[in-house]
Amino acid sequence: MKEGIFEHWPNRITAARFVGAAALFVVLSEFTASTRAAVLAERPTMLLSFWLFIVIAVSDVLDGWLARRGNHITAFGRIADPFVDKVMVLGVMIYLAVCPWSQAWFPAWVVVVILAREFLVTGIRGYVESMGAQFPADAFGKVKMFTQCFAVGIVIGMFAFEWSPGFFDFLDKLAYVFVWSTLVTSVGSGLNYVFKTRRILAERAG
Repeated sequence: MKEGIFEHWPNRITAARFVGAAALFVVLSEFTASTRAAVLAERPTMLLSFWLFIVIAVSDVLDGWLARRGNHITAFGRIADPFVDKVMVLGVMIYLAVCPWSQAWFPAWVVVVILAREFLVTGIRGYVESMGAQFPADAFGKVKMFTQCFAVGIVIGMFAFEWSPGFFDFLDKLAYVFVWSTLVTSVGSGLNYVFKTRRILAERAG
């Protein structure tokens, strides 16, 4: 009997992560016009946002591990898993870029550059794979995802918990470090994919 898409846990977790991302966007939409003082006054809601983000991000590791362990790597998973990753992380970044309380850490131009990188890599990956060549994710791309999650988590976490003024200032500086690291790794990994594509096309032409 043919197995369904959600026969195994990795695909179920991927679908649950997408629903969780939608729920996270609903929560964050309450703060699109809020000042920092107003967000701090709604700490329980920000705490919900923080833990939703953490659970969705960590479950990405879980579904990947389960897929490899049980040999349940499917076409659906190969497409849906990175799609959910991008929707969740980039969607939250867009919210943080437009909300008054968070846009200092995530200026719109930074998010535009990161989005441009994702469009570029998706396009060239589709082109290369349409030619029959393999185009897997590399270590640079994984580092990029790691820094993105930390940057977003720190900014939301700053308002989700009650910190001392000194530690809040430390998190403020740390958030800038990770946002700029995200920008650098995004541009770097994008260029790396461009160079890799150039090599693949040169080899096939030769």
